[in-house]
Amino acid sequence: MSRNSDSSIITADALTLLLHNQHALGAAIEEITHWISGAGADTVADNAVAALETLDINAKAIAKAIMRLRQS
Repeated sequence: MSRNSDSSIITADALTLLLHNQHALGAAIEEITHWISGAGADTVADNAVAALETLDINAKAIAKAIMRLRQS
């Protein structure tokens, strides 16, 4: 393997771990959002949902970058 290929694999592996962390954080925020919404704090829950949407958008971009790195 070339040195550039090794770097791509290492970078893709690191991004994969970050993506897993992002999914875990998203799941935790989702659970907290349900609890907050049940407690009647709908504005706070709406803000948390907006944060989840940002996590989802960024997760898709990270996943695409990982695929590009793994294909190079």
